[in-house]
Amino acid sequence: MERLLPAVTFISVLGTGLIAGVFFAFSSFVMGALGRLPAANGISAMQSINVVVLNPAFLGVFMGTAVLCLVLALSAIMRWSEPGAAYLLIGSTIYVLGTFAVTIALNVPLNDELAAVNAQSGNAANVWARYLTDWTMWNHVRTGASVIASACLIKALP
Repeated sequence: MERLLPAVTFISVLGTGLIAGVFFAFSSFVMGALGRLPAANGISAMQSINVVVLNPAFLGVFMGTAVLCLVLALSAIMRWSEPGAAYLLIGSTIYVLGTFAVTIALNVPLNDELAAVNAQSGNAANVWARYLTDWTMWNHVRTGASVIASACLIKALP
């Protein structure tokens, strides 16, 4: 593992950075653009995004990075006295909790709720307004967590 640790850390930096970029795009302009559409159109577009995002490329990076971060966290604990161990543990923990866990616990349930909405229904606009606010707030958290995790993992590199 000692020889693999720098490679696993480097791959995790790339993964956290890629995910930070995806989430940053949603926080900085995608959700704003969708929010400017009529509610029915915004709902339909986001429902489509939420289906298409479940693909091997995105899920591989998103979930693969979480797995690698768990490996890095365990490695950091086992090698606590070595340089960079604290950065490995902090960065990995921030990604797993602030990005992966927030997604599973908060963003995915909101996505599931939106998936059940008929975009043409009378209540759709209210659901959409709440979704835009809540989902985007949690996406800001995921974005920040991914950026901070990436920075910490960079600091951990030899």
